[in-house]
Amino acid sequence: MSFKSLVALLTLATTASAAALTRRVTCSDGNVVSNEKCCALFPVLADLQENLFDGGICGEDAHSALRLSFHDAIGFSLTQNFGGGADGSISTFPIELTFHANGGIDDIVSSQAPFAANHSNVLSPGDFIQFAAAVGVSNCPGAPRLKFLLGRPPPKAAAPDLTIPEPFDNVTSILARFKDAGFAPIEAIALLASHTIAAADVVDPTIPGTPFDSTPFLFDSQVFIETLLVGTGFPGDGPNQGEVESPLAGEMRLQSDFELSRDPRTACFWQLNVNDLTYTADFFEVEMLKLGLLGQNLADLVDCSDVIPVPKAAQGHAHLPAGKTQSDIQASCSDIPFPSLPTDPGPATSVAAVPG
Repeated sequence: MSFKSLVALLTLATTASAAALTRRVTCSDGNVVSNEKCCALFPVLADLQENLFDGGICGEDAHSALRLSFHDAIGFSLTQNFGGGADGSISTFPIELTFHANGGIDDIVSSQAPFAANHSNVLSPGDFIQFAAAVGVSNCPGAPRLKFLLGRPPPKAAAPDLTIPEPFDNVTSILARFKDAGFAPIEAIALLASHTIAAADVVDPTIPGTPFDSTPFLFDSQVFIETLLVGTGFPGDGPNQGEVESPLAGEMRLQSDFELSRDPRTACFWQLNVNDLTYTADFFEVEMLKLGLLGQNLADLVDCSDVIPVPKAAQGHAHLPAGKTQSDIQASCSDIPFPSLPTDPGPATSVAAVPG
C-alpha cells in the first residue's frame, strides 16, 4: 500500500462519523452547526480570535497554542498505564511546567489562563487547549481545518516527566516514545509538520523567536526542504544542546529534525512532504485528531469541527531559498527521487525572528 493510500484510508476512517451527520442546527446568533452544544463555542471563538490571536493572525500565540496541544496530549502511554493524554493536565498541575521538555511553555499557559477561566462553563481544560490550537492553526494560510471534539472530562493527575521528545533525543528514543503513545514513524513525521509554523525560544535563549523555516507564518513544506540543506552544521555543532547549525541566517535546525530527515527509518517519510502540501496538510489533520483523542472516549465527545474557521488557501509554492540550488540538498531517501524545485530570486535568504 502506498503512503498516500494509507493517508486516504486514515482520513476516511477518522472522518466517517462527521460525514454521517446530517442534522443541522441554527444557533441563536445565526451560525449553523451539526449539534446545538457547539453553539456555545462561537463566543469563545470570537474572544480568542480578537484578544488572544491579535485579530486572527498566525503569530507567536497561534504557534504556541499548537505546541501546547502536543505537549499536553503526548504525556500518555499504551504500555505503562499512565497519563490522561489530551486532558488539560499541563495547565492544571503546575509541576508539568517544571519539566525540562516544557521549557518556555509557561508563557502560553499564562496567556491562555484568563480565557480558559472565562469560558470554563463551556470548555474543560483539555477541551480549551485543543480548541485554542485548532483556532490558532486556522489563522495560518495553507493549514488544514483541524477537527475539534467537545466533552473531555477534567484531568485527574499530572502527566509524568520524560514523556515529551526533546530536540537532543536520538531517533531511536523519539520513535520509541511516539510508539508508546500509539504513533508509527510515518505518523510522527506527519505531526512534525507543526514545525512549519514554529519557532524556538529556549533552545538558544539569546535568540528567542528563531523560526525553523523561512516562512513561519505559512503552513507549507519549507521546513521539510530547508532541514535537508547541506551546511557546516552536524549534530553537536550548534551552540546549544539540541541545535544544529543552519546554513540560513536567522534560522534554527533542531537536532531531532536534522536526524529524522536523514535516518533510514524516517527519511522517505520526511521527503514525501517536500513538494505535496495536500499530502502534508491532510495527514497532519488526521494525526492532530488522533493526538487530541489520546486518553479520551470518542463516544463521549461531540463533533464541533464546524465551529473551526476555514484557513486561507496556501500561498506560494515549494522552493529552494534564494542563493541555494538543487546541489545544496542532502537527499537521504534512495527510494524517491528528490523533486526539482525552483529557487527564489534575490540575495541569500536571511530569516527574521518571530515577534513575541
